[in-house]
Amino acid sequence: MNPTVIINILRFIALLAVQVAVFNQLNLFGFINAYPYILYIILYPANGNKAVLLLSAFFMGVLQDQFCDTGAHAVACVTLAYLRPAFFRFSFGVSYEYQTIKINDRLSPERLIFIFLSVITHHFILFMMELFRFDLILDVLLRTIVTTLFTLIISIITIYLIKPGKQQ
Repeated sequence: MNPTVIINILRFIALLAVQVAVFNQLNLFGFINAYPYILYIILYPANGNKAVLLLSAFFMGVLQDQFCDTGAHAVACVTLAYLRPAFFRFSFGVSYEYQTIKINDRLSPERLIFIFLSVITHHFILFMMELFRFDLILDVLLRTIVTTLFTLIISIITIYLIKPGKQQ
């Protein structure tokens, strides 16, 4: 098996397990949750198989939905996986075309923009699907902004914790 495939499988399992065991139990002020499990979709290799990404994003969302008793995570995850190439092109430009991007390298403005776009899109779709009422748009926006900030902080810390060490 390819080492990248093994790393992606382990990342899938580890992020989902930490999400379910820790972050699903964490609920600040009654409505602020972190969803760092989407790091699997964000950190998936730029040159990886797109169909595998969409399928695994769907399964990750369905599994998360099973633990949260919702149906919105699958929709949000698949949408994020589908829009990911557009976010790459927007954030990295020509570098994306040559697929020389590694998100877990040092944090640059392009990487931060990519992570931010990914997280805010996922969260907006998630909360829009959960509430599913247009008259609650202010609640959706508030939850999206606050949860995005919390998830960004957790995600950046996680990226630096799992970042491979520099080899000399």
